[in-house]
Amino acid sequence: MKRVFVLIQLALFSLLSVSAHASDDAKLQPQQWQMIQEKVVPGDIPELQGLPVNPELPVSDHVVETLSQSTLAFLAPSDSLGYLVTASLFGMILLFVIFIAVNGTSKLSQGFSGKKVDRWSKADVSIHWLGAIACLFLIITGIILAAGRFILEPNMGEVRWLGVIQSAVALHDLMAFPFIIGALLMMVKWASKQLPESGDLAWFKACGGYLNFGRFKGKHPDAGFANAGEKLWFWTFTIFGLIIIGSGLIMMFPETLSVGKSTALMAIVLHIISAIIISAFTVVHIFMATIISEGGMECMVSGQCDENWAKQHHSLWYRDQQKSGRA
Repeated sequence: MKRVFVLIQLALFSLLSVSAHASDDAKLQPQQWQMIQEKVVPGDIPELQGLPVNPELPVSDHVVETLSQSTLAFLAPSDSLGYLVTASLFGMILLFVIFIAVNGTSKLSQGFSGKKVDRWSKADVSIHWLGAIACLFLIITGIILAAGRFILEPNMGEVRWLGVIQSAVALHDLMAFPFIIGALLMMVKWASKQLPESGDLAWFKACGGYLNFGRFKGKHPDAGFANAGEKLWFWTFTIFGLIIIGSGLIMMFPETLSVGKSTALMAIVLHIISAIIISAFTVVHIFMATIISEGGMECMVSGQCDENWAKQHHSLWYRDQQKSGRA
């Protein structure tokens, strides 16, 4: 009699299991008669698994996804990654401060002429600042997310840290959308002006004319609308910007995009690498435009540049402007 009662229980449980599996196939849960064990994978999120205690009971055919050991190994030293992300910003700032202290800035050899030349349209300026401001917010909040618990949390209370990290996450997610819009518009709209030219190699050999010592002093290599350094920045931003956008969307919408755990972890790896590269190049871009190149910042404020700035830094483009009557 006892055996019959057990069989009836098994039949009822089997029917309930089949019904639940059919109605909610995408959300498999550990079966209630199974012992629950927490399985911790080094470097990964702990995973709850249902382990059958009786082989006669029905078992889900769900297979736990195998994770790449190399991906886990990359993410394991989270404190080192956090410091590396931080160094990509503040380390580069320190290097440029030292560079300016030793080398100085690039002055206009003939000073400002007072005559303006149109360089960027109002739409270009707006698109630039849409992406640039969002990018700066993403870099700062990204550093908080990556290294905040190692640098900030020990120096503030738990309640304050919780407020900081929650605000950083919310702002990071919010700024992603204007960044995506601005970045994609810049990539599409400006790509034709960033193609390689014959004088690019000579520009690199002369270090762009920005060094104030030795054989480099006083040399101003020819360049078209964009010099070789600006092209390097543009294509670096385009390649790793697309990677950071794609990986970021995967992390924000994993269920919508139906990604597995391995794909999500790989997205984190690519996001971190891209963030480090873009952060470092952003520092270079800002210093070159605002401090090192005299008169450079004006281009992305008014959309115009001084005539002597155009002659010194973009001589080939300036000549074309003269021929067309635009300068």
